[in-house]
Amino acid sequence: MAMTLGAARLGLAAVRRLPAASRPLVRPGAVPAGVVHLGLGAFHRAHQAVYTEAAIGAAGGDWGIVAVAPRNPAVVEALADQDNLFSVTTLSGGGTATRVVGALTGVRHAPADPDAVVALLADPAIRVVTLTVTEKAYQMDPASGLLRPDAALAADLAGDRPPVTVPGLLLRGLAARAAADAGPVALVSCDNLPANGARLRGLVEQAVRRADRVPAALPDWIAGNVTFPGTMVDRIVPASTPETLDVAHRALGVRDLAAVSAEPYAQWVIEDDFPAGRPAWDRAGAVVCADAGPWERLKLRTLNGVHSAAAYLGALAGRETIAEALAIPRLPEVLRHLIAEDVAASFTPPDGMRVVDYGEEVLARFANPAIRYRTLQVAMDGSQKLPQRVLHTIADLRAAGRPARWAALVVAAWLRFLLGHADDGRPLPLDDPLAERIRAALHAGRRTPAGTVEAVFALREIVPADLAADDEVRADVTAWLAALERHGVPATLAGAG
Repeated sequence: MAMTLGAARLGLAAVRRLPAASRPLVRPGAVPAGVVHLGLGAFHRAHQAVYTEAAIGAAGGDWGIVAVAPRNPAVVEALADQDNLFSVTTLSGGGTATRVVGALTGVRHAPADPDAVVALLADPAIRVVTLTVTEKAYQMDPASGLLRPDAALAADLAGDRPPVTVPGLLLRGLAARAAADAGPVALVSCDNLPANGARLRGLVEQAVRRADRVPAALPDWIAGNVTFPGTMVDRIVPASTPETLDVAHRALGVRDLAAVSAEPYAQWVIEDDFPAGRPAWDRAGAVVCADAGPWERLKLRTLNGVHSAAAYLGALAGRETIAEALAIPRLPEVLRHLIAEDVAASFTPPDGMRVVDYGEEVLARFANPAIRYRTLQVAMDGSQKLPQRVLHTIADLRAAGRPARWAALVVAAWLRFLLGHADDGRPLPLDDPLAERIRAALHAGRRTPAGTVEAVFALREIVPADLAADDEVRADVTAWLAALERHGVPATLAGAG
């Protein structure tokens, strides 16, 4: 049954009509704001908002979320029209379950009123700021960690106008908070970045140093009042589709134009460094610890690295979703080689965790037929994702004198994807912040597998110099790329021993 435009809309007035199992855990609109979240996408709604609502439901506290969309106004409009309510549908092979979430106390569209967002960041009631803005919004070189300002960020740092970038919003918000003596705050990156807390700290410190108009005392104020807890977040949340909205409508009996869906699994690991308190996320199932680094590496290299491998190989083979990619003969076996022989050997996992066992759980999650995670969606922004997902694995293996044969296959699949066509000749889109740099490098290089490797490995903002100069790595990637170009994905995997 398709959702009809005349149906009643989700909102406060509709809550009592919802099925009991679908109602929010907290009374919507009754919890004061204590958290600002930057990045009002599907992942936040299906992950941090769910954890935060459960934490408030278990332990109370004024920890409602004001969520800010840095770009897309449509989700802000949809949520505002629904009294900030939305639903999350859990998808599994055994069926679905839909529940409305009431953690949001407000929504904002940053480009429409950036000064209002700055005022929020300076509000003493706000003690935690979380972010899910994707890797590219940090505008940091993934290889060096240095801030890479474009024209918009340069204007933000000059201070000539209201801020439009994420670094600019944080810089202006912290300056306003310091000026108002609004008290300490924790800035919490929930993006897939290595050492994401340290990366966010580096972003802020670099922005302060480069800014033209900030108080001289701001660096010392930040050092004494702002913390940057590291995190690891995990839940597969595909992009919402008309089917997502239809499923929510059937479950709720009302329309929800901000509905999202997700797999049953969810995990959140958080370093406990919050100078002004935090929601009781541990009461909601989060792992609160002193060091999220081992968990982060486990997830980035195993789950995210394998996700990228399946996405590029699947897209080249014409598979629309990750689950369909895993049906390619021998791909699951190859991914198990990647996990056991390369990823597991590249780092020390958290106590009590075995990388191979975690990898088996990852493969089972990816094979969930109800999660239609598109290969092209996962393949986006490869220049920002591959360093931490795959290149760091290769670098650590090579530093230990070990080969990285299966990780080299993932790099080769990405390079093959960059060439712009699938095995059957269909075009593949290059959606990447460095797309023009990549295209120019490929155009100027030799049209051979070795020439492709040489061209992209010369892009220092993607591939570190020591890795680019490693003859064994270059040889492995070139051999895999030659096989993919000559034989295609299924035949290459069939011949992989």
